[in-house]
Amino acid sequence: MPPRRPLAALTLALTALAAPLAAQDAPPAPWLRGATCYEIFVRSFADSDGDGIGDLRGLTARLDHLRALGVRCLWLTPITKAPSYHGYDPSDHYTIAREYGTDADMRRLVDVAHRAGIRVLIDMVLNHVSSEYPPFQAALRDTASPYRGWFRFAPAPGPTNQWGGTNWHRSPRRDEWYYGFFWSGMPDLNHEHPGPRAEMRRVATHWLRTIGVDGFRLDAVKYLVEEGERLDDTPATHRVLAEWQRHVKRIRPRAWNVGEVFDSTAALLPYYPGQLDAYFAFEVSDSILAGVRRGDGRGLLAPMLRLQDAVPWWRIAPFLRNHDQSRTATVLGGDLAGARLAAAILLTLPGVPFVYYGEELGMQGDKPDERIRTPMPWRDDAPHAGFTTGRPWQPLAADSLVANVAVQQRDSASLLAWYRSLVRLRAAHPVLASGRLVPLSASDPSVAAWLRVEGRERWLVVASLGRDPLAADLVLRAPADALGAGTHTVIEPLLSSASSSITVAADGAITLAPLAPRSIRVLRLGSSGGVLQRDR
Repeated sequence: MPPRRPLAALTLALTALAAPLAAQDAPPAPWLRGATCYEIFVRSFADSDGDGIGDLRGLTARLDHLRALGVRCLWLTPITKAPSYHGYDPSDHYTIAREYGTDADMRRLVDVAHRAGIRVLIDMVLNHVSSEYPPFQAALRDTASPYRGWFRFAPAPGPTNQWGGTNWHRSPRRDEWYYGFFWSGMPDLNHEHPGPRAEMRRVATHWLRTIGVDGFRLDAVKYLVEEGERLDDTPATHRVLAEWQRHVKRIRPRAWNVGEVFDSTAALLPYYPGQLDAYFAFEVSDSILAGVRRGDGRGLLAPMLRLQDAVPWWRIAPFLRNHDQSRTATVLGGDLAGARLAAAILLTLPGVPFVYYGEELGMQGDKPDERIRTPMPWRDDAPHAGFTTGRPWQPLAADSLVANVAVQQRDSASLLAWYRSLVRLRAAHPVLASGRLVPLSASDPSVAAWLRVEGRERWLVVASLGRDPLAADLVLRAPADALGAGTHTVIEPLLSSASSSITVAADGAITLAPLAPRSIRVLRLGSSGGVLQRDR
């Protein structure tokens, strides 16, 4: 019979290893339920010192805007040293870029945000580094360097990629090649070597313990580890993410980590078990904007329903646009009614949604990337819309005196006022985040309708995506067990004076008066025959 002590030690070790994974399936942190997050391209948000570049002090001074908007967490794009303006090629994972500030500035931002009930996530680039990264430079100079194994070198370029090109780049030092998925200035870390994995764990520990951030947004995680000719979504990539997540949860069990897997829902789903907490739902974004642009409600909910069937709500991070994509108002051809509609759809679907800075103003911007990352317009009575007293690093968008915080704060019907109402409604009624999404059929193809159901809470959302008035009354049909037959009292929280009732037939049919084009109704339903108290 084997001795008991080693077996007991092994049992304890396995239990310790499994604990962080089990914690991921435990109930989420309370702050997530009903939360909306906000992405900030730090360089373009607010400049405090007149050098034309947004910085941490400027951001801290503008937290009142985010508090008024009602968001509960921030995602900051990269703020550490890097040769590029965007920072996604880190040369030093520990040092804040001089133009953004200091560790003290970052700690103060975190402290002020926390006192306002706002968590702070920072961008974490695991896949690659800058070609100026000191370990990479050491590996280039010396084939005997201890950092040599941190990167992939070869005497000749590897096989072509799926686009017919190569991800291998000629070394400037000798007749050899190194691997970098995105370009020569971003060599990939070799996560099959223990060195980079250990270093990325140290980086995470620094930001969680020393600076006090609340989690991370992880860039380009689908490309972490290559296996043979397969460049993305490999089993080894999943293992590396799971290992990194276990480490983070040991340091801070309630840290929240969201990953970028720019792909279909089918490609996204294998990333969930035992890996990061949530992932961005790119297909949901595409579906919302395509439906609004075409004026067609059919299929709008399909990507979200696939995610809902596979993972709990708090593992889903829907959004409309981010720093790599043309802005919503531009995609919709300047149609701000469509932008209002898209925002309302996003913020009445399950998950923890993200809003890209300036989307709440209807800012426009198209490729190249710099033009979808233009400075935030704060005022209409100051040079450069109050972003800086100097020369902005990038000219402001042409619509900066319309898509402008001060202008829209004076208008109760503005897009900013609409976003504030939606974000706060979601926070006040978490069923809009965590309730089950139940699709309804509609008699008109330009309409999408759904229920949000949790316990005794029932909400009905009806979106008219078309540009033409509906020709007749709208008939919706709910699953037989979703709503009780009879008359239901109704309040529309987005319309402060609106209260009425709807009737559900025995077969689940609901008849509504025609909706106006490009409009949405968000209805809180009472019990059949019951009375629903008005929100105060």
